[in-house]
Amino acid sequence: MTHLCKIICVTILAYCFFSCKKDDSPVMKTTISSATSELDSIASNYYEEYLKFYPLEATSQGDDRYNDMLPDNLSQDFIKKEIAFYNSVYNRLKSIDYNNLDDDHKVVYDVLEYTLKEKQERYAYHPEYIPFTQFDGLPLTFPMLGSGTGIQPFRTEKDYENWLKRIDEFPIWMDSAIENFRLGIKNNTVLPKSLVLKMIPQMKAEEITTFEIDKNIFYGPIKNLPKDFKPVTANKYAKLYQDAIKNKLIPAYLKMADFLEKEYLPKARTTDGYDASPNGSNVYAYYVKSWTTTDKTPDDIHKTGLEEVARIRKEMEKVKAQVGFKGSLEEVLNYVKTDPKAMPYKTSAEVLAGFQSILDKITPKLKTMFNVTPKTPFEIRQTEKYREASVSAEYIQGSADGKRPGIFYMPIPDPTKFNVTSGMESLFLHEAIPGHHYQISLQQENTKLPKFMRFGWIGAYGEGWALYCESLGPELGLYTDPYQKMGSLSDEMLRAVRLVIDTGIHTGQMSREEAIKYFLSNVAYDEASAIAEVERYMALPRQALSYKTGAMKIRELRNKYQKEQGKKFNLASFHDEVLSQGCLPLEVLERKMNLWSKGVKQ
Repeated sequence: MTHLCKIICVTILAYCFFSCKKDDSPVMKTTISSATSELDSIASNYYEEYLKFYPLEATSQGDDRYNDMLPDNLSQDFIKKEIAFYNSVYNRLKSIDYNNLDDDHKVVYDVLEYTLKEKQERYAYHPEYIPFTQFDGLPLTFPMLGSGTGIQPFRTEKDYENWLKRIDEFPIWMDSAIENFRLGIKNNTVLPKSLVLKMIPQMKAEEITTFEIDKNIFYGPIKNLPKDFKPVTANKYAKLYQDAIKNKLIPAYLKMADFLEKEYLPKARTTDGYDASPNGSNVYAYYVKSWTTTDKTPDDIHKTGLEEVARIRKEMEKVKAQVGFKGSLEEVLNYVKTDPKAMPYKTSAEVLAGFQSILDKITPKLKTMFNVTPKTPFEIRQTEKYREASVSAEYIQGSADGKRPGIFYMPIPDPTKFNVTSGMESLFLHEAIPGHHYQISLQQENTKLPKFMRFGWIGAYGEGWALYCESLGPELGLYTDPYQKMGSLSDEMLRAVRLVIDTGIHTGQMSREEAIKYFLSNVAYDEASAIAEVERYMALPRQALSYKTGAMKIRELRNKYQKEQGKKFNLASFHDEVLSQGCLPLEVLERKMNLWSKGVKQ
């Protein structure tokens, strides 16, 4: 996900659990009604106020009330107000008697309490010292917003005026980012040099900084003006956008590039993990809990990763035997990186058509595995050139009203080198259908949920669900080709390797170079892709841990209920229930699913 969902809307959620500790005893209907009504009010008011702090999240949801604003999330004044806001909501929430809530509202209470506690705690670790990285942040998403093809609407004159106002605020945000980077330098909290070296060319990218306006990505809305705009209106906005690009956007990006290169890079650290930063061990332990929604330590997760790597290697050995390859597994992985049979495409259009064929193949069987499916439209697109070299395949969520489709973006720098053993079929199941598209769309479409849950994100659940969906490949008729099977195993291996490398780097057990070597010995990636992955874990520690942790929990629950329910177990009903209340902390999910299973057995 960097789905804008991952870049704009992602909320790093909490570290402790509540639902399993609370009484689920029945209460009188009138009491329940009063308690649930109060909780609904708190949840609704919370999210309405929250959107004022983070207007980009409103835009991502199709809520146009704040389309002219950017978040002021780097200032100390903003942070103080935000913390005070969370504290006031939390105090009001605690006035509700948890035992007087029905089961669904207990879930709402748990998630809101969970969210508020985390949002307050995270500022103790000063995330504002690192405003963005080479992997995520506003400078990377702003061109997507301003391209005319993203979540920012460009349908009316007001839409065009709104974007100009956001452009006005962007240089201010960039100046604040520079000051916060400087605060990070002062407090010895800086990015590794290897990451900063990637950020500098991103700020200088041709599509962003070219003065040939027709070629600048920010000029996209002018090249695609609504047909009902009169010539005088079109000319007005063409001039305004040209001036904004030349005098505001390009200077802001070049100023940031100059700062990063001349001032920040010399102060960046030569170490790779959080363990080398002040209070780094505690910071990383917090991040691990927030993203896995478990009490597992980095060492616990590291051990699980090593066990999973060993298990998946055995499965890979079986595929190696199937194709009759006589070399070592490492030799097989190196071989498939260059085998022409694994690179059947000549054009980007052919690659995109290949993904469409996967969707066509699985569609009939999806109907037997899900009773409830999204109404939100879905599209497959190639990633824009300006960011293609630095991002992976991703899902960008659609709008809740269905006006903007969910989009599966695939970077294709060179279609002739697109290798299916990188996990083509499994990738689609994860990023697209039934992975992120089903989960996020159904969550957004569920108007019974309070908005903070409709549009919230918890990595262990969201990424866990998507990885679990990869395991559905055989049931959906995929992975029959040995190259695709190796690709699916390679994708599963990727998530297991992440457990080892993320924890290894940030606890000082692995260097960047050791991590890259370990990655390449287990995953059929080329060196450039392996470097990008490892540097992703360095830039965004903990996020990579959520995939495997969540998937293993969902699979564990499925196996448990299949055993408990016997012939009564219905896979579609299980999937529907897992997806019925959106992203949940894993222990909240387990409590909810246990109640569901009890109902099935009765």
